[in-house]
Amino acid sequence: MRASLTGWATVQVQGERALVLPAPDLDALYAGLERALEGHWAIRYAVDHMQPPVVRASLSLGQSEAGLAVAGRVREGLGQGHTLQDSRLLAVADALRAYGIAPASSEGQWVEYDSEEGANTHELEPEQPAPIPGVPTPTPSAPPRDPQLERARKHIDDLLEGLREEGLGAQAARVLSSRGYGNTVEESREVYKELKALKS
Repeated sequence: MRASLTGWATVQVQGERALVLPAPDLDALYAGLERALEGHWAIRYAVDHMQPPVVRASLSLGQSEAGLAVAGRVREGLGQGHTLQDSRLLAVADALRAYGIAPASSEGQWVEYDSEEGANTHELEPEQPAPIPGVPTPTPSAPPRDPQLERARKHIDDLLEGLREEGLGAQAARVLSSRGYGNTVEESREVYKELKALKS
């Protein structure tokens, strides 16, 4: 599934240049999920905001009949990009990071932008190498579950729900698109504090 991170999503456009971030190739991702989990997965999208476009992706990974143990809980990701499709790709990448499947958010790259052709990402290297045909790609094991980190992420999810109800979904998406949920309890606490400050 890491090998599906071979695409790019445009975060913002400034004149003739665009900021892009690594994003999944959805066809490769769906094929990898189906191969690894044999239908025991689901993904849903919701548009939280139209301008700027903010999309929420809910990714649920279950347990395959082959016994592949994966955390069965739903993870959400938020993405804010130049278009709805860019936002969708960024939201999926964020959900993959929440599962520990995708690498931590990387620095964006500025590329040439054409209003008809879009961002020129042809010369950029994919974040992860593409799978070699005929060679099976190893499936990552589930990250060790830290009960404190799980609670911290649950608190962030609850706060996000309240922020969306108050019309602050776009601002929250900006925070999460740059930082994610955090990979440690301390990072998650910092993200929570930053999101809580939006209510002030």
